[in-house]
Amino acid sequence: MASIFTKIILGEIPCYKIAEDENYFAFLDLNPLAKGHTLVVPKKEIDYIFDIDDAAHAELWNFAKRISRAIEKAVPCKRIGVAVIGLEVPHAHIHLIPMNRISDLNFASPKLELGKEELESIAKKIRSELS
Repeated sequence: MASIFTKIILGEIPCYKIAEDENYFAFLDLNPLAKGHTLVVPKKEIDYIFDIDDAAHAELWNFAKRISRAIEKAVPCKRIGVAVIGLEVPHAHIHLIPMNRISDLNFASPKLELGKEELESIAKKIRSELS
């Protein structure tokens, strides 16, 4: 059965897409820790990030780096935090989270509740910063 991320990639579930290429896809997290919290996933459904072959693993991180640079320009923050947890969805993914302090990466913290218009605006700002 396809993961929720595969369904998003295939357009079966709507998302606030940031970018995609032949092999990777980035979209806003709907339950973000911070405005601009983005998920980066390989299009090929692989459960565990360390099961990705070496070349694809490097490409995934390079894609994530490109997205992180755009988030930094679009969302006021000191850094982009990175988390790879992988327990909640059986599809490898990287969390890119704008942060100003360490506690901004606490996944036990309450998630933001952002409306459709705000999510669309954030996605548009990040996309506009991609070079």
